[in-house]
Amino acid sequence: MIGRRITYRIADGVRIPGTWRHAFIRNGGYFLTDLFIYADGLIDCWGLVTIEEFEEKLRTGWVATTLPNGAGASAHNLAGWKFSEPQSWLTPELLIAEVRDAIDQLNKRPDSTGRALAAVDVFLADRSEENRAAAEAAFLAVPASQRRYALGDMDSKDWPLRVLVAGPGRRTYLPGDPPVSQEDHDRALAYFEERAHWRREYDTRVPADGPATPHAPAIQLYQSYPNKPVADPGHRGLRNDYPAPITIGEVLHPSVAHAYWALSVARTEVSSAITAADTAADTAAAARELAAAAPRREGWEHIRTAVMTGLLRAKYDQHPELAEILLATDDATLIYDDMESAFWGDNAGRGRNWTGRLLELVRSELHLRRNGIPGL
Repeated sequence: MIGRRITYRIADGVRIPGTWRHAFIRNGGYFLTDLFIYADGLIDCWGLVTIEEFEEKLRTGWVATTLPNGAGASAHNLAGWKFSEPQSWLTPELLIAEVRDAIDQLNKRPDSTGRALAAVDVFLADRSEENRAAAEAAFLAVPASQRRYALGDMDSKDWPLRVLVAGPGRRTYLPGDPPVSQEDHDRALAYFEERAHWRREYDTRVPADGPATPHAPAIQLYQSYPNKPVADPGHRGLRNDYPAPITIGEVLHPSVAHAYWALSVARTEVSSAITAADTAADTAAAARELAAAAPRREGWEHIRTAVMTGLLRAKYDQHPELAEILLATDDATLIYDDMESAFWGDNAGRGRNWTGRLLELVRSELHLRRNGIPGL
């Protein structure tokens, strides 16, 4: 159900993943809208409700699965219309089952399809009538709208599954299917044996280009206000405002933040004042305030990412002890907080985290130097 429909909400500073699907809300007329489903079990149907409250919304028709002929409907700011011979593929029971599946998927738990396939594995390992009946019950608990996708095989769809769990001489859940013959049941068994072989092969495959996701846990680089270097700064040393002086051209800047703001302004005298802003309690903040009050360099928004990349390279080239801290983060995702910028900071999922991304790039370049490829 989720597919590419990924969203989130922020609750008490925590990012709650979610997904959505279309639905009709009946509030006088019928409104086509989005139903948002979140990992913590809350559903937004014009107001956040629990799963139990959502069932009540379905029962009362606030979330509508029945669309009366001639009823007025609209999609906000798009169009309005009246239903003419409407057909609905949803029932309250089917919608609540799909929503429960979505919550399981968002939490990386087996959904109804996963539970059905697990029950099938039990039956294949011990083909007793009890296990067959349990597999059939688990399969029939999958929402009818999702059964054909259970195997992820758009050629066979769910034919092998419904034949296997029905058993020879019995009928599947589809009224048009004939009684299952022994030959068809044997074909279904062969399908699952071959499928198990494919799964074993897939599980033992080594990705051609290494892991797709980091194996080290993500590291949050929290907002901090360092005033002076310390012997063991830890991850604070990876902050752009950490006082690690860098030389750019012939100018020594107190930190990456100073250099960034000094390069961002159009007037030379302001740039010099920013570089010299090292006596305030929060020197990086002073540098930022000076830059904010001055005209920006023309086209700055188009070059700022390249400038920051160069400054980070300079910092870790000129401070090997900080480069070691960066290398020690392994392949972790680096999440950089920047309360002043949704471009440079992640900011509880609301920002673009460009500083974190560029730190990961520079880290990769440092690894390249140690494990170099000739010519690069």
